Amino acid sequence: MANLKIGVIGLPGKWSSEVLADAVAEKTGYRLLLDMAEVKLDTESKTLTYKNIDLTQLDALIVKKISAEYSPHVLDKLELLRVAENRGVRVFSRAENILRLIDRLSCTVTLCNHDIPMPPTQVTESIDEAIKIVEQYQEAVFKPLYSTKARGMFIAKASTAATELKQQITEFSASNPMMYIQKKIELPGQDLGMVFLGNEYLGCYARVSQNSAWNTTINSGGKYANYQADDELIALAHKAQVPFNMDFTTVDVAQTPDGPVVFEVSAFGGFRGAKEGIGINAANLYVDYVVEQVLQGKQV
Repeated sequence: MANLKIGVIGLPGKWSSEVLADAVAEKTGYRLLLDMAEVKLDTESKTLTYKNIDLTQLDALIVKKISAEYSPHVLDKLELLRVAENRGVRVFSRAENILRLIDRLSCTVTLCNHDIPMPPTQVTESIDEAIKIVEQYQEAVFKPLYSTKARGMFIAKASTAATELKQQITEFSASNPMMYIQKKIELPGQDLGMVFLGNEYLGCYARVSQNSAWNTTINSGGKYANYQADDELIALAHKAQVPFNMDFTTVDVAQTPDGPVVFEVSAFGGFRGAKEGIGINAANLYVDYVVEQVLQGKQV
């Protein structure tokens, strides 16, 4: 058993956070699951505390979930972790790397700059331009820049009456001034989650639609299943996640008539999909990886 103090940042009571904290406890004898909402930064002492525990004295922190929902406020929570990093605490994955994935636009720009195939996507603050984009795509998915599991998304159709379409877009724009608009592509009833740990491919699961929902998310009734990805698909997903330098992540990929496309690279990765779809205990593998990395760092 490694004599290390490793904290887990997550949501107490939530399955993936608890499973990860249990795995850390099993391998180190130390269990700390903390919610960033209860963390305090003191710039004078350069301490980061959670219920009187100084997080800057830990060996490492694993970020499983930073908040129940994505929002610009999540970025502030991640900034706090940079203090711990500066004090020598290993954070998995590094705060600045997660920052680049929380914002959908930041992730998309990075994928675009690395020539990763994605669904046709346009971004604008102009309602008039947004209407033209819908007319071009015929069906378009409007996505908030900060969201997961299809929350806050809606489909706009060119067949909608002009006044109604403009009202829909105007209402979306009120909460999402920078509008992220993606062409709705036809999925073969599923999309894929391709899991990576320390840049190494672990396996692939499918999210399979069980109803008429336009997306395959588990929130919309999708189910996990195993999927045997070919070498070309694995190479694409590997290339997509490399620029982000994540310790653990999932690349969301879909097969289309025009070839595979990448939707996004996950800031936190999916434990449940790995377990139910692939049959692997990602939490245990992740903790083994973290322990190895921390021990190697202590030997340097």
